[in-house]
Amino acid sequence: MKVAILDDYQNVALQLADWSGVRRHAKIIVFNDHVAHPSAVVERLRPFDVVCVMRERTPLPREILQQLPNLRMIASTGPRNASIDTQTAADLGIAVTATGYNSTPTIEFTWSLILASMRGIDRESASLKAGAWQTGLGSNLRGKSLGVVGVGNVGKEVARIGLAFGMKVIAWSQNLTEEKASAAGASLVDKQTLFRKADIVTVHLVLSPRTRGLIGAPELALMKPTARLVNTSRGPIVDEPALIEALQTRRIAGAAVDVFEIEPLPADHPFRKLDNVLATPHIGYVTEDLYRTFYGDAAAKITKWLDVNATSA
Repeated sequence: MKVAILDDYQNVALQLADWSGVRRHAKIIVFNDHVAHPSAVVERLRPFDVVCVMRERTPLPREILQQLPNLRMIASTGPRNASIDTQTAADLGIAVTATGYNSTPTIEFTWSLILASMRGIDRESASLKAGAWQTGLGSNLRGKSLGVVGVGNVGKEVARIGLAFGMKVIAWSQNLTEEKASAAGASLVDKQTLFRKADIVTVHLVLSPRTRGLIGAPELALMKPTARLVNTSRGPIVDEPALIEALQTRRIAGAAVDVFEIEPLPADHPFRKLDNVLATPHIGYVTEDLYRTFYGDAAAKITKWLDVNATSA
């Protein structure tokens, strides 16, 4: 049998987990690059019985799954994966498994982006390496307003850390209650008030049909000219063209984004050039600790499945 590990950008999957149980039954092939076009995905995956996917890097919709007659198991890292058509997988008899998860890396990384954006750390570091010295002014966090969009596992902790910095924390989401907001140390406000008052807006929602494009031109137009938008959740929650326009026209001071409409980010994308954007390559969850959980659990799930199914292959 053949097992594919997809999109292992750092080439660490085999180092961070025990794959010996998988190797008893199958040959493992690791792909460090990413292919996006459906035909290329199908061509790559056609020989494999098992595919291990890292989060949502390679979507597996119906039109792809139907063209993979050998595929019998998908081991997805993380607790959920909206890019896998689980109904089609079930219809085709393809097992889909998940792994453990920890929100700590994303919570910590969100604050890395907030601090770096407010103090211009990326700009000053690049300037220093180019031979210059102190090119701009940063901003304090204390006394500023933090607007948290979504107070779930990540958002509630981001809000609490904001309090530690002496910030005023306000929050909104479609189902947020005063009780849940208060438990995170935040004041519940309506959507318009949050975007109008916040000095930093940080997004922590699950991507779904009702959150796609939730933040667009109307919301960005409400923001202060000195405000910044931070997104470590999912790119499509924010209307990307509207955000680009707001940044190009200096309607808002800046943005710190780790997630995008298209990933990997195209080489000619404006986010790669705009001087008021701090952009990182979707690394909010990319830590050795969490990868050990992801790949360790995935290897164990694949081993268990192979122990039962390899002999009948």
